[in-house]
Amino acid sequence: MQAEADDDEPRGCLFALSQPPLMLFLTVIGGLLALGGLYDLWPF
Repeated sequence: MQAEADDDEPRGCLFALSQPPLMLFLTVIGGLLALGGLYDLWPF
C-alpha cells in the first residue's frame, strides 16, 4: 500500500530538471536564444 501512495506524491522541480529530454530541450532553446543574441550584436 505504501508504494502506491508514494507514486501519487507530486514530484518537485529538481526531479523535473533531472530528466534528460527536458534538459536537452532547454539546452537547444538556450542555444538558439544565445545565437540570436550574438547575431544581433555582431556588426554586419
